[in-house]
Amino acid sequence: MTAVEHPARDGTGGPQGPSVRVPFPVVDEVARHCLQEEEPETVHIEVHLPGRLDPARLTAAFTEALRRHPRILMREAAGPWYRRRYEWELTPEPDVRVVSFPPPSRDALRTARTRALQEAPPLSAAPPIRLEVVRGAGPAVGSEATDAVGRPGPERTPGGHRETPDSRRPPTPGTTRAPTRTGTVLFLTINHTALDGPACLRVLATAAELYGGRDNTPSAPPVRTPDTPEPEDRKAPSTWTPPARVAPGSPEVSPGNGLIVTELGVPRRPKGSPYTVNDQLMAATALMVAHWNREHGTRPRPLRITMPVDDRPRGADMPIGNGTRLVEVTFAPEEVDASRMGELLRRTATRTRALKSADRPQLGHGAALLTAPVVPVAWRAAATRGLRRAAGPWTSTVLLSNIGRIPYALDFGEEAGRAHAVWFSAPARTPRGLTVTTASTAGRLHLALRWSRSLLGHGDGAHLRDLFEHYLHATQEREATGA
Repeated sequence: MTAVEHPARDGTGGPQGPSVRVPFPVVDEVARHCLQEEEPETVHIEVHLPGRLDPARLTAAFTEALRRHPRILMREAAGPWYRRRYEWELTPEPDVRVVSFPPPSRDALRTARTRALQEAPPLSAAPPIRLEVVRGAGPAVGSEATDAVGRPGPERTPGGHRETPDSRRPPTPGTTRAPTRTGTVLFLTINHTALDGPACLRVLATAAELYGGRDNTPSAPPVRTPDTPEPEDRKAPSTWTPPARVAPGSPEVSPGNGLIVTELGVPRRPKGSPYTVNDQLMAATALMVAHWNREHGTRPRPLRITMPVDDRPRGADMPIGNGTRLVEVTFAPEEVDASRMGELLRRTATRTRALKSADRPQLGHGAALLTAPVVPVAWRAAATRGLRRAAGPWTSTVLLSNIGRIPYALDFGEEAGRAHAVWFSAPARTPRGLTVTTASTAGRLHLALRWSRSLLGHGDGAHLRDLFEHYLHATQEREATGA
């Protein structure tokens, strides 16, 4: 039974008491087996608002939103070593204080990002999330770069332009000063063993509606024209072939993840084109990694990109939990060629559409067998960790998680306003070591690159960001030529 099949996860009803227990679904159990303190399995979401929020009202609204989506109010139940399953224990109220308001400071946003990468909310207390409210964040703060120790990196303005030291000098007389930092950033940190980003964003949308009294009903998904891509001219590379790894850059001594976020324009595509924005993002990711690996002298190998697919509705009854399924898009080395962009985009569209339509368990049939409760869960944990290590060479090259257009207004009322930027980032443990996460808000693309610091350093992340931006732009330059 998966997280999206259990009746207690429905946002319209709830558990009848604190004794209700839910067996871990496959995704949760596999993640629980493979936890590491060095690289916590966290998802981070940051929502930027133009105005201020009242602490008491926000705390009350978010707590009520948790009650309206009771599947989020859960903790790992204790049990003997010989138990056959892990279980979630559903609770009627939070066990801990979920919402916090750190003191405003110049580095508050960077510190919150660092905490999201380093400190996962514990599974032993309900709910396994936390919400930090960073006050006094200006518009350009959202595009700062940070790593797991909070060092600043190259900065960009909201338009995506890198700031130079000269551009940050005090303005000369007669020029317009930068706006005062009056905004607010909501930081959601999620223990990914229990929940995913879209589910928690649904809870935040409910909190926004309760706080501001504005309608946060999800907008309808964009209407897609029927796709008629050209037939495949060759088969995709075999999934049995070990894929390329992201070449090591300048790794850092301390463990954990690094992170860079930036804002770009949503890529254009011709009306009626056979590919989607997601396919453009996929092509840009493949070209970014191929370029990086060429620069570092690695032998060309097939690229395999993991892509989460989420078919859940976005209404108030959205299933809460880990509800995405993972598919893998594979490219032969000769296919990842920017000079044949039109062909790459059409091939990407064909493969992603086929994978999205396939009926497949969330982690595949092998994971379902591995988590069958026929032996004690502690024995299965040891077997899962051993198989994960053995399967390391076959792990995908990189993960691309495209949340897409944020379907909620995230409108907190007149004083706080509507969200103008939303960033997500997904865990980046080795052997994959790199994740690319995108979301679209207010007509802009919000990109987060997250990496394992045992593989890459901060300068490497900045270079990868620049490569991604370059190739994403290239998907538009050649879109009309079919090259």
